[in-house]
Amino acid sequence: MADERAMDEVVTFTSDLIRIDTTNRGGGDCRERPAAEYAAARLAEAGLEPVLLERVPGRANVVARLEGTDPSADALLVHGHLDVVPAEAADWSVHPFSGEVRDGVVWGRGAVDMKNMDAMILAVVRAWAREGVRPRRDIVIAFTADEEASAEDGSGFLADRHAHLFEGCTEGVSESGAFTFHDGDGRQIYPIAAGERGTAWMRLTARGRAGHGSKVNRENAVTRLAAAITRIGEHQWPLRLTPTVRAALTELAAVYGIETDLSDVDTLLDKLGTAGKLVEATVRNSANPTMLDAGYKVNVIPGEAVARVDGRYLAGAEDEFRATMDRLTGPDVDWEFEHHEVALQAPVDSPTYLRMRAAVEEFAPEGHVVPYCMSGGTDAKQFSRLGITGYGFAPLKLPEGFDYQALFHGVDERVPVEALHFGVRVLDRFLRTA
Repeated sequence: MADERAMDEVVTFTSDLIRIDTTNRGGGDCRERPAAEYAAARLAEAGLEPVLLERVPGRANVVARLEGTDPSADALLVHGHLDVVPAEAADWSVHPFSGEVRDGVVWGRGAVDMKNMDAMILAVVRAWAREGVRPRRDIVIAFTADEEASAEDGSGFLADRHAHLFEGCTEGVSESGAFTFHDGDGRQIYPIAAGERGTAWMRLTARGRAGHGSKVNRENAVTRLAAAITRIGEHQWPLRLTPTVRAALTELAAVYGIETDLSDVDTLLDKLGTAGKLVEATVRNSANPTMLDAGYKVNVIPGEAVARVDGRYLAGAEDEFRATMDRLTGPDVDWEFEHHEVALQAPVDSPTYLRMRAAVEEFAPEGHVVPYCMSGGTDAKQFSRLGITGYGFAPLKLPEGFDYQALFHGVDERVPVEALHFGVRVLDRFLRTA
């Protein structure tokens, strides 16, 4: 088991990484290299030989391989991203890049997304170096840039240009799984991610006839665009259950002693109460209008109007998604993908999944481990190009009332010290047996 020094180091590393501002504003406006150099130095101190890789200067990634005892075994990728979303300091109780430890909690941007997991990985690897532990299978460690934008400078760059570094990797683990979900009735649920919806960020463009704002205009681009995004925003997407979501609903129903009736999923979700929130966003495709841009003066009808829409689709439902968008946008509005990534699925009966489940159950025997599908996406999408099956597994034991999911990209992001300690123990246990 990981030693006491590992418990101290995971807190220190989380705090230190938070203090390195790696805000990703999109469009290439980010610099992860200082955090990459920090992580690489900690790995080198543990006897590994990390390499730093950049597509463009400052956008650094770190990759290192820890050799296992069984050269015939498939390798496992363990990865985390170094960038974070923006934070407005005036909105926070504690400065978002302070990394302050207060009342047993580490505060700052990245505390849950996902410098905490980066720190856990570093702490476990260093504890193994002190103890002389070698895993059964090779473990490839990757700390990536640009996950919070397009990933083209991070996991996409690594998968496309440095695939040899991931030779032998068939599975990977990263963020957004094995955290405590409190249902409000005393149950503790630990969802492990075994799937992701596909990403479909779109640009909609309506064109019309420019003219004076006082004149009749039947070809108003703003009107055409507004009609299209209203149709998109109000569309009721049909139910589509993937194997992962079916497994999630079945296992959650068993936890609650509810009959699994997948012919009426909405009623089943209602019966599951707050636990239904783990699943409700992943039983359908979705498309949410998020940005509008049109015109330059109130009395001028513009010839073009533009909107952005955040679309997500389930595995096996991309064709339906595209056809629906064609229909909803209509003949007067064009649409295209600005960022498009695949939907993922992973088996929930694989040896790796079962070992993750066992590791959580060892340290949280009161918990109920279930699979789930992420509503959003991670770097697992890019690594899937290399044939790597991805799981979400960044274990944290959280107290009741701690809304983990609300802190992703939220104000006052923070993580309890005890949650980090739990994460190190569970990750250590899993990786030793993986």
